[in-house]
Amino acid sequence: MNSTPDIPEDGASPDTPVSAAPAFAELALAPEVLANLNQLGYLTMTPIQAAALPLALGGHDLIAQAKTGSGKTATFALPLLGKLNARSTRVQAMVLCPTRELADQVAKEIRRLARAAENIKVLTLCGGSPIRPQINSLEHGAHVVVGTPGRLLDHLQRDTLRLEALNTLVLDEADRMLDMGFFDDIVAVADACPPHRQTLLFSATYPDGIARLAARFLRQPKTVKLEEQHDSGKIRQRFYEVEHEQRLEGVVKLLQHYRPVSTLAFCNTRQQCRDLLEVLQSHGIHALALHGELDQRERDQVLVQFANRSCSVLVATDVAARGLDIAGLEAVINVDVTPDPEIHVHRIGRTGRADENGWALSLASRADQRRIAAIAEAQKFEPEWHRLDELETTSDAPLLPPMATLQILGGRKDKIRPGDVLGALTGEAGFTREQVGKIQVTDAYTYVAVARDIVSLAVRKLADGKIKGKKVKVRSL
Repeated sequence: MNSTPDIPEDGASPDTPVSAAPAFAELALAPEVLANLNQLGYLTMTPIQAAALPLALGGHDLIAQAKTGSGKTATFALPLLGKLNARSTRVQAMVLCPTRELADQVAKEIRRLARAAENIKVLTLCGGSPIRPQINSLEHGAHVVVGTPGRLLDHLQRDTLRLEALNTLVLDEADRMLDMGFFDDIVAVADACPPHRQTLLFSATYPDGIARLAARFLRQPKTVKLEEQHDSGKIRQRFYEVEHEQRLEGVVKLLQHYRPVSTLAFCNTRQQCRDLLEVLQSHGIHALALHGELDQRERDQVLVQFANRSCSVLVATDVAARGLDIAGLEAVINVDVTPDPEIHVHRIGRTGRADENGWALSLASRADQRRIAAIAEAQKFEPEWHRLDELETTSDAPLLPPMATLQILGGRKDKIRPGDVLGALTGEAGFTREQVGKIQVTDAYTYVAVARDIVSLAVRKLADGKIKGKKVKVRSL
């Protein structure tokens, strides 16, 4: 097993410099491949391509932190196509994607890039489609398969997908696959691959699960991280003057004015967390607290609900929130100003990720002025000050999260997978894919987010139906 690879804090790693828009012609690619790239309009490389393609083409395992739309598909497609033996119809490359939509896009792009070679067959294997036609296609052979983890594992268990000839494994948008609860499926699929292969992992963020995957399946990987993932210009900071006793009601005013779907509120003490939670709940705001008094099961349930948008506000101390990486966080509220400028930067950096903008709203009393000055000096900005009485309640509707979480008694030990739950909800139960959110499977429980307006019906339909051929107990959290 490899030690967990480190990704540097900013920029590409020292051994992967990013050049300014170099041409594809500088790469060691066959003339016919370059001609096809030229015809497709691939002339100069994007930053991720310039940093990662020489490494991937050199046969290195790779961890690349890159967002959607950065040109990453070509970054893994060109190396895997370069190693294909077109005369053999055994599967030689496999790409795992979080959704059918992404798998379809990736497969389409690989086919375009494969035009330079003759008769390269790219097959898409995803859930939500009948499995029998996929089995028939596999019987006729394929060079590259692109699919979702659950369906690929299904084929492996049926022995309809054979990987003895595989030389390249790609994990695309790995963080999204983990968000959707596919960690165990990814592990099972990767375990079925030959150990001597090239593994290329692409992820927009780098949560703990990515490090675990990398340590388990990548061999001495090179790392590429681009600065584009965190842009302080996407975070709008505002400071509100308050008297100390106004802080908790001040948070309510901020929420009623800005109405973010997902907010992380930082307090300096556990007691402040408890007090704020009580105030928010008294105003009908769906909030949960994260603190050191929770046991692991309770902590997991709180994080599941916040991550899947079943909770509007998570109240936490810095210690309790350590290691959190929540996608789509619209706002951070500093209920108490931290005395450490670095912690302030870390707090507000939870929002404004990837392509999203975010609010960083801080409540500060006169006693906090020195702390604010230190933060402003460290970040080199002029604080934008506002008064709480400027804020207006922008809607009389209660601030409710869009989703609700269902807890199913049964998890990994019962062989339940995310696809089983999704199938139960979108199949016999009759809900649409858009009404179902994140699905997370633990050893004993499965958590699924559903649209708030269908929660009672979803509980009833799941309880009346079956998952994996068995009745299950379901409740809403």
